[in-house]
Amino acid sequence: MNIKEIAFSSPDRAQSVPVIIEIPAYADPIKYELDKESGVLAVDRFLQTPMQYPCHYGLIPNTLGGDGDPLDVLVYAPYKLIPGCLIRVRLLGGIVMHDESGEDLKFIAVPISKLSPEFEKFQEVHDLDEGLIKKIFHFFEHYKDLEKGKWVKMGEIFSAQKAREVLLSSIT
Repeated sequence: MNIKEIAFSSPDRAQSVPVIIEIPAYADPIKYELDKESGVLAVDRFLQTPMQYPCHYGLIPNTLGGDGDPLDVLVYAPYKLIPGCLIRVRLLGGIVMHDESGEDLKFIAVPISKLSPEFEKFQEVHDLDEGLIKKIFHFFEHYKDLEKGKWVKMGEIFSAQKAREVLLSSIT
């Protein structure tokens, strides 16, 4: 897969954002990452905590975040998605996270309405179930607990507008 060829399909790039799923929701505790050179999904590490991602986790191709990697996205969809698939999403906002490497924003999104109109009701992170938001925070606060030299500090939730601004300034 050549991720450089994956384009934003909407004139308003922030309304139809391509995301490559790396880790499906509730999968085994394995951290996959897309290998930048080959485009192949590679095992980054086995999580030492017996935890599962509470949402699908992926990246926005052709973007560059402050950590030097493509932007990270959590996609809420109550359907099984497979690693490596491409899904178009709409950003609801995100969470500021800091870890041993610095700031690491986590965007939160839902599939675009064209895929299923059930997601139209979600416009901001706070429109999601409060229990899901708590699970996301809990997961990221603790998923590195047993890894030596690694840590996470969760920050504030940011709006869909801020997510769109960060996205547009991060497209390469």
